[in-house]
Amino acid sequence: MDARFMEQALVLAREAAADGEVPVGAVVVRGDTIVGRGRNRREGSKNALSHAEIEAIDEACKTLGGWRLWDCTLYVTLEPCPMCAGAILNARLQRVVFGASDPKAGSLFSVQRMFDLPYNHKPQIEGGFMEEECAAVLRGFFADMRRGLGKAPINPNWVKRCKQDAE
Repeated sequence: MDARFMEQALVLAREAAADGEVPVGAVVVRGDTIVGRGRNRREGSKNALSHAEIEAIDEACKTLGGWRLWDCTLYVTLEPCPMCAGAILNARLQRVVFGASDPKAGSLFSVQRMFDLPYNHKPQIEGGFMEEECAAVLRGFFADMRRGLGKAPINPNWVKRCKQDAE
C-alpha cells in the first residue's frame, strides 16, 4: 500500500516540476484514504512556507477537522527540511515515509536527526522508500533547468543559480 501513496506524491511532484517548481510532492493518509495533498509552490506563491509537506498537513487538518494527525502517515518524495520536520512534530503525525535523501537540508537523517531530539512526540520514519524514482524526478528537473530545457521558474535568478551550481 505504501507504493500506491508514494506514487500519488510523485504525481504531485511532477505537477510541481511542470510549473517550474522544485518537484516535491506529499500526501497525508489516514487508513487507506488520502486526506491531504501538497506540492511545492514557493516560486509561484512567492512564499517560503509553500512546501509540499506544509500544504498536505494543512489540507489534512482541514479535512479531518483538527490539528492532531496522530493516526496519519505522511508520504513525501524528498526528506523533509527543518521547517517541515517541525510541522510534522506539531501535527503529531504517526509515521513519515520519504523517498530521496536531501544532503543540503534534510532534517530526519541527512543534515540532522531532528526526531532524535527530546521532543514529546517521535514519529516512525522510513527513509529511502522508492528512492530511485523520487531522486530521478529531482535529477531530471535540475538537469533540464541547467540545460535551459525545463519550464523556467517564476524567478529567472533561480535558473542562473542552477547553472552556477552545475559548474
